Amino acid sequence: MSLLADTAMPDTTGHKSVQDYIDELPVWSDGTTLKSSPMTDMQWRIWSLAAAGKFFEGFVVFMTGVALPLIVREFHIGAAEKGIVSAASLAGILFGAVLLGGLSDYFGRKRMFIAEMIIFCAFLALLLVCQNFLSLAICLFGLGMALGCDYPTAHMIISESIPSLARGKLVLGAFAFQAIGALFGTGVGCLVLVLVPDLSAWRWMFATALIPAILVTLGRFFIVESPNWLSARGQHDKAEAAVTKLLVRTPQYPSNISLKRHITNAEQAKPSFWALFNSRNLRATIFASVPWFIQDLGTYGIGIFTPTILAAALGGGSDHVRSVSDLISDGILAAKGAALITFLLIVGIAFAVVLADKLGRIKLQIGGFIGCALGLLIASFSIDFEGSTKIALIFAGFMMFNFMTNIGPNAQTYLLAGEVFPTSVRGMGAGFAAAFAKIGAVATAFLFPILLVAIGTRALLYGLVVTSVLGAIVTWMYRIETTGVNLDEIGR
Repeated sequence: MSLLADTAMPDTTGHKSVQDYIDELPVWSDGTTLKSSPMTDMQWRIWSLAAAGKFFEGFVVFMTGVALPLIVREFHIGAAEKGIVSAASLAGILFGAVLLGGLSDYFGRKRMFIAEMIIFCAFLALLLVCQNFLSLAICLFGLGMALGCDYPTAHMIISESIPSLARGKLVLGAFAFQAIGALFGTGVGCLVLVLVPDLSAWRWMFATALIPAILVTLGRFFIVESPNWLSARGQHDKAEAAVTKLLVRTPQYPSNISLKRHITNAEQAKPSFWALFNSRNLRATIFASVPWFIQDLGTYGIGIFTPTILAAALGGGSDHVRSVSDLISDGILAAKGAALITFLLIVGIAFAVVLADKLGRIKLQIGGFIGCALGLLIASFSIDFEGSTKIALIFAGFMMFNFMTNIGPNAQTYLLAGEVFPTSVRGMGAGFAAAFAKIGAVATAFLFPILLVAIGTRALLYGLVVTSVLGAIVTWMYRIETTGVNLDEIGR
């Protein structure tokens, strides 16, 4: 049997949308329909380049943690400056997500997809030659801006170009490369410390990412613009050309692209940020933003505990860093421990990739929040014990938290934020949600140590248990299930 050239009679009336053509299933000559639409070379190219961007995000952010002690020592940075350096990239992500990510609704997905990597490469190159604290903070903020833009843009460039039934696993599959990049970042950081055991090692760490990042930037010039975005802007001829390039196959189907024409209203032609809060989009804005904010409170809060856990489990480092040799030794130890924790994140996201299109986003997000609450509750029991039992409870609780957050809210909030908004404001909506979430991350990074002293570990963990349960409640109250839903239908 052979495939027909098209799945149906050519639709010359223009009644199909972009997503209808992308979702169209091929049939055998006997009329048997395939269960899924095969991905084209262009679709895989788009996916691969987006996944590469997520890889660099994890790679650079986690490598910064390995490099920070060397940076602090080289530039003689004090406690306040260290806090700024630690928060610079996080603050950059916050601003980049809402300011640059939203521009994809005005200038197109492809342009911002390229622009973010140019910004990333530029600040990465400048970082290698930084000579003082100020230039260092600016470069890290710039890197964060580029990474923040990638939050909505990478999601949209994938989700608007692939079949609806595979959207969850492919978007999360790309998102998983953030955790893989984190693992590689800590591994490369550890290797560089071994090969270059001096203060300049941190520059070599970041240098390893520059040439691959430039190659990814060049690759992004050779993809098509999102036909969904073009269609939403009323550029129907360009949208038809983009769909044609996107869906090149052998044998070719569909053989005739004829998109339905619809009148583009003022909101679609000139999308406004305030449209996120009108009666049409407010539910989506709350649903995309608030659970993600709550998720980041717990994730970044637990991140504060990680050094303590690793020190207890791995025997700790030097009590007092007396030399560069001590610093390098402690850095290698921390990198190995971070790699261990990161592996749990990869396992969690792997389960999310498999289950997102089967169980649905809402079930996984609610179940994940509840699992996070249980993990934190188990960790809180450690306060009443000492020795090996204490460490076992901490590890059990935090391992459960790391697994459940990645199978649930960490993965699903990212996925849902790029799905629940209509095409005309999808970039701004996903960018706002990511930025709102990072407000929680920044607040946690600064307030967590203060609260730890003021109210104690037990009360703080109980507080995070409550916020996790609240995340499940908000998810249920404002739920919008997008599993397998045609993106053209979102917001209608």
